[in-house]
Amino acid sequence: MAHPRLAFHSWPDAVYAIGDVHGCIDQLVDLEATIAADGLDIEGEKWLVTLGDHVDRGPSSAAVIDHVMGPAPAGFRRFSLLGNHEAMLLDFLGNPAAHAYWLDEGGLQTLQSYGIELDFPPLRSSEALHRFLAERFPPRHAAFMAALPLYLSLPGWLFVHAGIRPGIPLAQQSDDDLIWIRAPFLTSQLTGGLRVVHGHTPGSDIVVTPHRIDVDTHCFQTGRLSAVRVTPDGRTKFLSVDGSRTGWRRR
Repeated sequence: MAHPRLAFHSWPDAVYAIGDVHGCIDQLVDLEATIAADGLDIEGEKWLVTLGDHVDRGPSSAAVIDHVMGPAPAGFRRFSLLGNHEAMLLDFLGNPAAHAYWLDEGGLQTLQSYGIELDFPPLRSSEALHRFLAERFPPRHAAFMAALPLYLSLPGWLFVHAGIRPGIPLAQQSDDDLIWIRAPFLTSQLTGGLRVVHGHTPGSDIVVTPHRIDVDTHCFQTGRLSAVRVTPDGRTKFLSVDGSRTGWRRR
């Protein structure tokens, strides 16, 4: 199934974009509550966008997927985008032997969040592993991830997991670049007239340049999950929650 690309020609009254969650359900719930409170000051339509990498590394990927499949906060419309970690998970489910590297990229933690353990002899066979996963991984979660959009665009702005390849029109961007790219995107000014809001490249703080905003604050390592609010006039506001204040710790 091809992942859709969402292009809208008119803005809602505000878009809130959340960086890489990576299995950190507590921070996601807290940040959405913060966003909902902030949104009380905005009349009209509000969108909530998670920028991909909902899964892996953190302890609660299954709960995160359940959450984003559920209703948005009151007054919001929810969008969830594809990240490279969802793509790796889907590849693994389709062919575990060929994509076993995902297990070392946080995949083991994701499977554990579903109650799936892979450390016993019957799973040494690729066919046995494929059957085992098919019996235990929730089909509705796999279907949800298989249908995640690659990006959401609005006039002048692009919301995407990783970024875009400089100098290439948006319609011609490859799926891989949209969910994997770092260089040369991170240092380029050639964004086709778009300001790009993305995650994928973690840092200790939100990164803001004239051409891009990176809201991946490395939540599974730092406990900090961040978002940006963008309004049709191009104004931005940044919101974060810090799990360390509520007893969060990396597991």
